[in-house]
Amino acid sequence: MADFKGYQQHENLSRITKIVAIGGGHGLGRVMSALSFMKERLTGIVTTTDNGGSTGRIRTAQGGIAWGDLRNCLNQIITEPSTASALFEYRFSGNGELAGHNLGNLMLKALEDMHIRPTEAVNLIRDLLRVKSFIVPMSEESVHLAAELGCGSSVIGEVSIDNLADLPKSVFLVPNVTATAEAIQALKEAEIILFGPGSFLTSIMPPILLPEIMEQLQRSQAKKIFIDNLSTESGPAARLSLTDRIQWIHKTVGKPIIDGAIVPSDAALDEQLHLKILAGRLNADDFSYRHDRTLLCSAIDALVGELVEKPNISQQIQMEATNI
Repeated sequence: MADFKGYQQHENLSRITKIVAIGGGHGLGRVMSALSFMKERLTGIVTTTDNGGSTGRIRTAQGGIAWGDLRNCLNQIITEPSTASALFEYRFSGNGELAGHNLGNLMLKALEDMHIRPTEAVNLIRDLLRVKSFIVPMSEESVHLAAELGCGSSVIGEVSIDNLADLPKSVFLVPNVTATAEAIQALKEAEIILFGPGSFLTSIMPPILLPEIMEQLQRSQAKKIFIDNLSTESGPAARLSLTDRIQWIHKTVGKPIIDGAIVPSDAALDEQLHLKILAGRLNADDFSYRHDRTLLCSAIDALVGELVEKPNISQQIQMEATNI
């Protein structure tokens, strides 16, 4: 069991010039927040297929991309809370048409309606909120996630997929869209690529389904790390083990790409993976199903050190949170 007393939290990440995190919702926002000290060296590629909540209502009424996960990442990475950040996160109450809507979603949708590129719209909000790290939508075109079912039929929409009783045969995007140029460039430059945590089928998988991103993942020499959830997610993905999820990514991309994984201390580890596995207590004190930002940062830093400095040695690292 490795001794992390006196461990320098950013020792290995400080040497990384570009790191990319892929996902959506609360999970990617947590990772972006944990690594916010990396500033311009960090890019988040965000899923834009959500069709639930305030985002879903806006898309049904007005069309366009899903803004909710982008807004969530922007809010979580804020290091200097301000009136502007409070305004951006404001959610309307009551029973009227605005009830339940998030003002940040409406602001981003307004910029989209003004024919401003979604990536540039996000950049305008980044400047307003003094966010240094880059946050990029996976695509700037309206797209939905769909799933092929065992009976030969299919369903469209994240909400429908989350409500499935059984695991789908596959997931795909409707319609076919192109990846954002900035996302592709970030992947080309990346030394480390992170996947998760988050809802596997509806947050982590959508960006990987884009052909241009799939191609970059095949070509990339970056070390790739899967960050597992701390608790079993709801929905059909709950039937997937850690091995299943990583193999699902490999099958989608067309080759094994994951080099390491960060998992809870009680996770069932599978030697079939042939990965470097870092296991430890990573739970936040306030919400046990969310990663503690400091512990997550230290875990990523430790695994990066193992992968970059000793890439050919296969071993399992056990961490004790008290030693991080």
